[in-house]
Amino acid sequence: MPLSLNEIKDRSLAFSREWEGARAERAEAQTFWNEFFNVFGISRRRLASFEEPVRRARTRFEAKGGGGGFIDLFWRRVLIAEHKSLGRDLDSAYKQALEYFEGIAEGDLPRYVIVSDFARIRLYDLDADTRAELPLKDLYKHIKLFGFIAGYATQRITPQDPVNIKAAERMGKLHDRLRSAGYGGRVLEVLMVRLLFCLFAEETTLFEPRGSHSATSSRTTPVKTAPTLGRSSLIYFRCSTPPKTAARRTSTRSTPRSHT
Repeated sequence: MPLSLNEIKDRSLAFSREWEGARAERAEAQTFWNEFFNVFGISRRRLASFEEPVRRARTRFEAKGGGGGFIDLFWRRVLIAEHKSLGRDLDSAYKQALEYFEGIAEGDLPRYVIVSDFARIRLYDLDADTRAELPLKDLYKHIKLFGFIAGYATQRITPQDPVNIKAAERMGKLHDRLRSAGYGGRVLEVLMVRLLFCLFAEETTLFEPRGSHSATSSRTTPVKTAPTLGRSSLIYFRCSTPPKTAARRTSTRSTPRSHT
């Protein structure tokens, strides 16, 4: 059964205290990551492997006269973790992690990269193009950043497009004007939903570009009973009246009376 966020926070506090002061990558890194996954109630061995060989990267590292070519921790399609000893440069660790991508199959490329020197943890979300760094002691404050390990979906809140905000304000004003002119109830609610559908249908090309706009502009005329609302009143009238009745009434309204 998945752990709750509160349980994960409690475990992360214990984890931070346990690893305070750790220094040596070679001696402790793998134990660090085993216990890090355990914070989320996950067995690392079920998901990720240590020292995953990457042939192309290994050849390149060897050509430079150094070691390398083995990913510290690799979770296919999800995560690469690169670990360094205390105080080492995390930018270099991140660069090293990215160098492994060339040797990874397209379908196995991860979304996340974590680099750490025990005292600091830095998380990169490559899809969202974000970076977050925190001291190990504050892990419990930022545990939601790592929710993907436990299967929690992360939701990114982005500001609304100003055009959408302006459109919503105009729809609100239209609703208020129709109601003040005597229209209301369920019929008005249905009308507003239909208008909203028309706007989105045009935007998503279900209708031809500006199709609903040109249709209302060329085929409707202001209604005498509510001249200040113009075409909106006729749209309301047509949407709220049975088809046969609406056609008859519209014909009557639009046909001039003859004077004999």
